[in-house]
Amino acid sequence: MNSKAKKVALVGMLCALAFVTVVAIRIPVVLFLKYEAKDVIIALGGFIFGPLTSLIVSVIVSFIEMITISDTGYIGFAMNVLSTCAFACTAAFIYKKKHTITGAITGLVCGILLATAAMIAWNYFLTPIYMNTPREVVAKMLVPYFLPFNLGKNAVNAALVLLIYKPVVIGLRKAKLLEK
Repeated sequence: MNSKAKKVALVGMLCALAFVTVVAIRIPVVLFLKYEAKDVIIALGGFIFGPLTSLIVSVIVSFIEMITISDTGYIGFAMNVLSTCAFACTAAFIYKKKHTITGAITGLVCGILLATAAMIAWNYFLTPIYMNTPREVVAKMLVPYFLPFNLGKNAVNAALVLLIYKPVVIGLRKAKLLEK
């Protein structure tokens, strides 16, 4: 099998695995906010193949989630893509430029910060529409609910990426699905 076909197959597997994690690991935290581990898989894809892969997998998985299990519709789709891309694409972009453990940590920390900031902004703009609630009410929820949720979710995802990246890559290389 040529390397392009292997990459397409692996990206497909990443999409499937990310969706399965959404279905299997959906932990309610506060309000309507739920922890999902799909960003770990999407960030792994970005670390392996680059930030464009994170973007592609994010859009595909968020779309499939929207049409199958989500109750948040197009707003949830947009928020999922924005959040995941802010985290995973940022981390993957920095890791691609500096392919070391320091680059991975720097990328993940930047991803945590950017995703958290982005979700504060987007929750301010989109949550009033989703919840059919005045913006002032949502603004009062940003610091006590949305800020700690997004920081915590992204920090857990970053820690999981650091924990499993190397074993996943080693396994894929041993299976001859990924080149050195």
